[in-house]
Amino acid sequence: MSWLFGYKSQVPQMPPPPGAEGGAPQEPGSAGQAAGDQNLTKAERKAMEAYRFDSSALERAAEAARTLERSKHAREALELSKLQESTRQHEYMAKVKEYEAHIESSKVDQKRVDHEERRKTLAEETKQQQQRAQYQDQLARKRYEEQLAQQQRVQEENIRKQEESVAKQEAMRRKTIEHEMELREKNKMKLLEAELRAKAKVDRENRDLTLEQIRLKAEENRITVMEGIKTAGSVLGQGATALLTDWGKVATTVGGLSLLALGIYSAKGATGVTARYIEARIGKPLLVNETSRFSLLEAVRHPITTIQRFKAKPTDALHGVVLQPKLEERLRDVAIATKNTKHNKGFHRNILMYGPPGTGKTMFAKKLASHSGMDYAIMTGGDVGPMGRDAVTAIHKVFDWANTSRRGLLLFIDEADAFLRKRSSEHISEDMRSALNAFLYRTGEQNPRFMLVLASNTPEQFDYAINDRLDEMVEFTLPGLDERERLIRLYFDKFVLQPAAEGKKRFKVEQWDYSMVCSRMAQMCEGMSGREISKLGVSWQAACYASENGVLTEKMVLDRCDAAVRQHRQKMAWLSEQEKQDHKSITGGKGYVIES
Repeated sequence: MSWLFGYKSQVPQMPPPPGAEGGAPQEPGSAGQAAGDQNLTKAERKAMEAYRFDSSALERAAEAARTLERSKHAREALELSKLQESTRQHEYMAKVKEYEAHIESSKVDQKRVDHEERRKTLAEETKQQQQRAQYQDQLARKRYEEQLAQQQRVQEENIRKQEESVAKQEAMRRKTIEHEMELREKNKMKLLEAELRAKAKVDRENRDLTLEQIRLKAEENRITVMEGIKTAGSVLGQGATALLTDWGKVATTVGGLSLLALGIYSAKGATGVTARYIEARIGKPLLVNETSRFSLLEAVRHPITTIQRFKAKPTDALHGVVLQPKLEERLRDVAIATKNTKHNKGFHRNILMYGPPGTGKTMFAKKLASHSGMDYAIMTGGDVGPMGRDAVTAIHKVFDWANTSRRGLLLFIDEADAFLRKRSSEHISEDMRSALNAFLYRTGEQNPRFMLVLASNTPEQFDYAINDRLDEMVEFTLPGLDERERLIRLYFDKFVLQPAAEGKKRFKVEQWDYSMVCSRMAQMCEGMSGREISKLGVSWQAACYASENGVLTEKMVLDRCDAAVRQHRQKMAWLSEQEKQDHKSITGGKGYVIES
């Protein structure tokens, strides 16, 4: 151990070689050391070589230390050495701090990694739990569906068993009834047989009495007839003798018989003429369903309506009728021409109005007659077919009745294609052909007394001769957006606002934007006809009457409109199916089919 620069240093002591006994250490390379090294094992020699060093360098260092201690700069050198050692200590501490900071950062990173792993683990566990919950839910649903299916099967099985039981009971009841009827029939037959046997026995026993009664009755009848014949012969003989002997009586008898025959035939003819006159002037034909022409019978039945009809003034032909602008312009020209024709006693033109149902054809026909100062009469083409052979007579009566009108008559035939269809069609009977021929005969020429207006949804079925008698054809189309909005506003005012303003019981209207709702409903009611929109107005009234407080709300109006739209679509679907079936029935199931 030695002191170097004021520090105590330890010098490792070499272990003495085996066999050495004190004394100074041997010089390296000496014979004793060599002998000792030879006696050591390989491991011991390797350990000895680690402790071997050059002692001369240590001596030189010790000499330098002593020289430095004697030098005048020894203290500065010592301070410098301390400063260097302190610097190394600070650097070491800084490295230690850096290492600790690195360790803390590693710990933070490890915690972050652990936290991320934990979060991923939780997310994965959550996902697994969700999947497990979904799987359990699917299993529960499957079990529930299986239970429902099992219950359905059980119910079907129970229903089947009940039906079988009911069928068996019905069969047993039927057999019982049949057996009872058979027994009853047998009893009746036995009873009847017994009665017949008893009656036959009584007849056999009373045969002599019965024969005697028959003989007496026959004898009495014969005597009575003979006496009657004798009396009638004597009376007729005496009358004929008296008549033939007096020629004045003969002439009187002949004249009386002649006058009697003439009176009978004259009364019969006069009665027929009078009946036809009364029918033409007072009554109306059987085919006419509705008319504005004055009738004594109708006046007696409805006096107030008749008086109001006489007081009514001619109105605009398009008043209350909402159509497309071009169609309104054309119909207005027709109305003006018809009115001037009536005033000038000219020949009226025949018009065909065709289009979907509910588009205002009948309404315009009535307005046209009122505007022109004419009477109107409405008949339906479907009423002609059931009349059979009487259809021809009925048609002639209609035209005879129309010719007797003093104001002029507008004869409106709705669904005219029902009996005016092509004569070449296989679906028309002989009676219908006869009715069509009678109609063609009465409409062969223009007439100043009546105007013919036909309405049809399928004008392509008309006979060609009918088309030849038409002077003008007007197509009535479904209302567009603007027309639907006008119709909805018209019927909303008529069926909702006016009754509410009149203060009717249980009829009030909640405050909301009527204009916006009417515009919205006009967009919803695409494809609907005017008649369907008018029925929608009636449904608003029904909804208000059916409500608890009698107040019509916006929701109620829109719900009724939505229900009407759904019903219209369903009707269109049914119509398409009916068209398909009609086409199949006409073509015999061959050819194309119109798609809906």
